[in-house]
Amino acid sequence: MLSNFPKSAREAQSDETGATAVEYGIMVSLIAVVIIVAVALLGGTLKETFSQVQCSVSGKTWTAGANGAAGTCA
Repeated sequence: MLSNFPKSAREAQSDETGATAVEYGIMVSLIAVVIIVAVALLGGTLKETFSQVQCSVSGKTWTAGANGAAGTCA
């Protein structure tokens, strides 16, 4: 029983499947953080852009707001 321990220890040490899963988990969380930060920083700009596109698609005219104010669709 005790003679099998060194063999089992070597096999456990060379098994890296758990480490790979942890690495993928860390990578996915870092990508999620980057996406959250990008959306937080660009959120207002994206909202304005999509509002402008929506206005254009509906056939109306988009008027940009002054000094960062929201634009209008008429």
